[in-house]
Amino acid sequence: TMSVAKELLQMDLYSLLGIEEKAAVKEVKKAYRQKALSCHPDKNPDNPRAAELFHQLSRALEVLTDAAARAEYDKMRKAKKQAAERTQKLDERRKKVKLDLEAQERQAQARAQEEEEESRSTRTLEQEIERLREEGSRQLEKQQRLMQEQIRQEREQRLRGKAEHPEGKGTPKLKLKWKCREDGSKGGYSRDILLQLLQKYGEVLNLVLSSKKAGTAVVEFATIKAAELAVQNEVGLVDNPLKISWLEGRPQGKDGPSHPGRSQGLVVSERDYESLVMMRMRQAAKRQQLIAQMQQEDKVGQL
Repeated sequence: TMSVAKELLQMDLYSLLGIEEKAAVKEVKKAYRQKALSCHPDKNPDNPRAAELFHQLSRALEVLTDAAARAEYDKMRKAKKQAAERTQKLDERRKKVKLDLEAQERQAQARAQEEEEESRSTRTLEQEIERLREEGSRQLEKQQRLMQEQIRQEREQRLRGKAEHPEGKGTPKLKLKWKCREDGSKGGYSRDILLQLLQKYGEVLNLVLSSKKAGTAVVEFATIKAAELAVQNEVGLVDNPLKISWLEGRPQGKDGPSHPGRSQGLVVSERDYESLVMMRMRQAAKRQQLIAQMQQEDKVGQL
């Protein structure tokens, strides 16, 4: 079987990674990530050629990110190139001149020297590779960990996308209703107050108050989870409660208008429960603040 060092010399590690011979370690790692990700065995389970290429790229990363191993490889690569150039020149000369015995002997000696030198260099490179293996190729492990993480994140994003919008209906939208008095106070609700009440459940993409019908608005949340929390928990201002119902993007099996305070079905873990309790406390504090603010405004108006 071919030794690892001889096998490495059959390949040009720089060409394999598509980098210059003078490339810094940072560039080596970057090139490795780009090439190895496309032929990762997890992404190509039925392609043995991909697995072989992935193995070769891993070997290239090991050798080219270690100064001593790379120096040995570069030395042998240069020697191999020079030997190939000499052979080419000899071949050209052989066509022109019929070599005498002495010249053939010299060639034989030169070849023997080259073979001995190559054998010595091969042993040195073998030792470097063995050392790398004994140390445990930290670079390779780190890069492969990063790749596995990237693959896992891509998979999670795809799954999350399906879970967020199973029927592809877009983002969830809720309808808000409240009573409006004739005094032009809009029932105590403004766009800012509604945002304060709703943003604690998650990101609000849009909030539109109806210009035609007083006391109605539409809110669009970034996630179904946030919309569900708002439907099931938000009661609005104490003296003028909010009625919240689904307009669009309601998950299957979630029927009926909002029932503030009865959201136990949504609490699926201790952490969810804790965050719900904290949210309710923040909600209560926010309401008190808004009531105090409105009372202060009433007093100022009466003066």
